[in-house]
Amino acid sequence: MAMEKGLYAAPLGMDQAAEEEEPLEISIEDPEAVDINTGPVSIHIEPGAKSGEDFSANLAEFMGADDLQELASDLLGDLDEDISSRKDWMQTYVDGLQLLGMKIEERTEPWPGACGVYHPLLAETLVKFQAETIMEIFPAHGPVKTTIIGKETQEKKDAAERVQDDMNYQLVEKMEEYRPETERMLWGLGLSGNAFKKIYFDPSLNRQVSMFVPAEDLVVPYGASSLESSPRVSHIMRKTKNEVRKLQVGGFWCDVDLPEPVDAFDEVEKKIAEKMGFRASTDDRYKIIEMQVDLDLEGYEDLDKDDEPTGIALPYIVTIEKTSQTVLAIRRNWKEDDETKQKRAHFVHYGYIPGFGFYCFGLIHLIGSFAKSGTSILRQLVDAGSLSNLPGGFKTRGLRTKGDDTPIAPGEFRDVDVPSGTIRDNIVPLPYKEPSMVLAGLLDKIIEEGRRFASAADLQVSDMSSQAPVGTTLAILERTLKIMSAIQARIHYSLKKELCLLRDIIRDDTPEDYDYEPEVGNRKAKRADYDHCDVIPVSDPNAATMSQKVVQYQAVMQLAQGAPQLYNMPYLHRQMLQVLGIKNAQKLVQLPEDQKPTDPVTENQNILMMKPVQAFLYQDHEAHIITHRSAMQDPKIAQLLGQNPQAQAMMAAMQAHINEHIAFEYRKQMEEQMGTELPFHPSDDDEDKSMPPSMEVRISQLASKASQVILQRDKTQMAAQQAQQAQQDPIVQMQQQELQIKAQDVQLKQKKIAADAAAKADQISLERLRIMSQEKIAGMQIGAKVQTDKANLAAKQHSDGLRIGVDVAKSKDQMALQASQAIVNHKQAQDQLQVQANQAKNNTPKGNE
Repeated sequence: MAMEKGLYAAPLGMDQAAEEEEPLEISIEDPEAVDINTGPVSIHIEPGAKSGEDFSANLAEFMGADDLQELASDLLGDLDEDISSRKDWMQTYVDGLQLLGMKIEERTEPWPGACGVYHPLLAETLVKFQAETIMEIFPAHGPVKTTIIGKETQEKKDAAERVQDDMNYQLVEKMEEYRPETERMLWGLGLSGNAFKKIYFDPSLNRQVSMFVPAEDLVVPYGASSLESSPRVSHIMRKTKNEVRKLQVGGFWCDVDLPEPVDAFDEVEKKIAEKMGFRASTDDRYKIIEMQVDLDLEGYEDLDKDDEPTGIALPYIVTIEKTSQTVLAIRRNWKEDDETKQKRAHFVHYGYIPGFGFYCFGLIHLIGSFAKSGTSILRQLVDAGSLSNLPGGFKTRGLRTKGDDTPIAPGEFRDVDVPSGTIRDNIVPLPYKEPSMVLAGLLDKIIEEGRRFASAADLQVSDMSSQAPVGTTLAILERTLKIMSAIQARIHYSLKKELCLLRDIIRDDTPEDYDYEPEVGNRKAKRADYDHCDVIPVSDPNAATMSQKVVQYQAVMQLAQGAPQLYNMPYLHRQMLQVLGIKNAQKLVQLPEDQKPTDPVTENQNILMMKPVQAFLYQDHEAHIITHRSAMQDPKIAQLLGQNPQAQAMMAAMQAHINEHIAFEYRKQMEEQMGTELPFHPSDDDEDKSMPPSMEVRISQLASKASQVILQRDKTQMAAQQAQQAQQDPIVQMQQQELQIKAQDVQLKQKKIAADAAAKADQISLERLRIMSQEKIAGMQIGAKVQTDKANLAAKQHSDGLRIGVDVAKSKDQMALQASQAIVNHKQAQDQLQVQANQAKNNTPKGNE
């Protein structure tokens, strides 16, 4: 029964008549707020609420026999209509079962012993589909993996790992029937196109179970689109008399008398058994119909705010014994705390190829005609070969062979009685032909088309070049496996729904909390762990086979070789190993999140041994940096590593690790200076690292101020550190003294050069003064000469004039006297000029003479 654990807690041995005599359950709404002496009392009567009835009670215990009989008759009538609606689909399915060739056919037509072989196209495709799919969805470590809900933290990662280990342990170890039932489900899925899983809590096993339900045993109206939206889901079950009695005594079904079970095989069941090689003769089991249906039961109606029936049908599970039409149980099919009363899911539908109605199409519907044609042609070829190898013919009535009709063995000669003529004249063989090559070619063509249509054809590796790029191979694989990839995606979707139903039951049965702190890798999870993660199948909906996955990862590896800095190479290699099915891949390739905090000496050892290392935020990064740099500068280590071809890679890894510590130290300093913690940790793997714009702006403002303070502080510290080192280091002091001496020599040279320049400037200045004096004296000499020449000329002119005047005065006395006076004046002028010349000569410096 598809119910939770709580639904099985039905009261034992209830007496229906006694229950009907008990009073109704009455409650007073807010009794403290009502004074019964002054006002009316509001009394609310729960419809159908009888003493001892709880939410999970069997409502059939409280209903009348006539109502139950009418309900059973209506529901069984609806079931017959649902079965009729899928009659054509079921007929095709039943007829195609014999094409599997599971039953050896002894044919008598056209002659006894004719070929009865079936072409294995259908069986081959079905077996290949089942094998590939079970390996994809159910690997050795289990079918479940988890994804974290919300922001990824270490606590959530640990919880998700515990949930994954717990569910895989449950499905692989405790649920022994899970893998066999899943394989049966895949067989039925590929064959009929539909398969169902029923998930419920089994009180006899005290755990969850997931059972395969064949398509012929689950009846849904053909026009329904899904199990969730279907108005009816009917599960046809077979239970022995003892199994029915256990459920009755346990209080889960009504303890009513049932008639003896009758042989109630219908035509479909008989045909299925016959096609599969079984004989459906007798069956001493009850046929139980468990129907999930929406009902509006009188006394249990859905009520509105005014306690009036709304007329809305609610989901129930009704169990009926079909032969006697006896209702064994009616239970609510919604959660007790669900105010909307949504129908609970107990079945999961797996579909192969969706069709027009609810039921999907399987290999029988898709390639059944190919298999039938192939079988017919194959039988013709075999029969033709038989007739050709063992021909028949006509012989005369009088021809007798000793030994009668016993077949002649190879190399055997027998005596015959020939009535007349030769033996050749008395025997006429029929003209049988060899098997037709055209017919054989047609068979190959039909089978090839069938395999291609069902995506069962193998990829011919010989047709591909060994030098073909991985992308080309991937494109060919994708084109070849396109149909199978779509089918695998549908299975992945349905499997996720099944795992979610199992998760809910497992979660409800787990303890609330531990009395101890669970360790990572512990298989047992607590209930709160299931709130941090979601469960999904390990299968990949984008790749149908392992070869397709391997080629996909090879393409990624080729891309990574071109730009390795863009890829997380350890994670890529880890995933590649997991796809290949390598166990303990985490030990072969370690990821940064697998690392644990270690001391700097151990980190140096790991780097020298080419093992991954990782820095953590809380570590003393300055101490780690000093230790790592000391190891890098150690000449002994450098000498030992000098011949190692990996020395450069080791030094690069060491420097990268030092950069990690530098980054963490810078982050710590910024957080201390800002007075707040940054929202995201550098090691977070959460892809959705988004923050509100206001927060980003505020952090940027704080960071800009903090960075300036840290910069100035670091500059001051570096200057002080350099000064302190200079004072403490004698070599540095000697170097500084040498620098001071050199500086003094430079200063002396500069002073000497300055003095020489000054003297040269004085010499140039004196030379300029001498030149100026010479120019002045020359000018004065020229001026004196000009004056003398002018005086001489004037004197000569005056003398000439006097002479002319004397000549004129000879005639006159006055003129003579004037001439004498002019001579005297001239003499005086001459003397005066001579005095001026002497004065000018005396004023000239002696050095410039």
